[in-house]
Amino acid sequence: MYSSFPGSTSNPSNVALGGYATQSVSSYTEHYASRSIDRNKDTNFHNYSCSTTDYVDSPWWRVDLLGLYEISSVVITNRGDCCSERIIGAEIRIGNALDNNGNNNPRCAVISSMPANLTITNACTMIGRYVNVVIPETNRILTLCEVEVYGIAEPNLQNNCI
Repeated sequence: MYSSFPGSTSNPSNVALGGYATQSVSSYTEHYASRSIDRNKDTNFHNYSCSTTDYVDSPWWRVDLLGLYEISSVVITNRGDCCSERIIGAEIRIGNALDNNGNNNPRCAVISSMPANLTITNACTMIGRYVNVVIPETNRILTLCEVEVYGIAEPNLQNNCI
């Protein structure tokens, strides 16, 4: 039984699958944001299984969960064919606000290292509607092959979403 949150009685599931993904500017039309929540963990970018942004200042990716969830973890799969270092310095942020595209929400984790072709789990005991991955640096590119957000619906808050 899932018990990280007081009163929780359900097992967490990948709630990102029912969400809506978006990202900062990308001219790669085949590598749109929703590629990172399509259940396809293929780490070869050229198989159209990853999302990517252009080189920009503070590139970001976000999933709107369309409701409030008690989030227990965020699982990220990194690119495997090249460029795995692009994820270094990425922050996972969770919250209910869209200020600065959601990048001002509370930080759950920072990815300080992550080898190619690897999936890591970041424990995030937080409540929120938006899950962002942002690299707060200049002239960077953000590539994500899969993002899974595990949590349970917060029934007492679902009708009061921001």
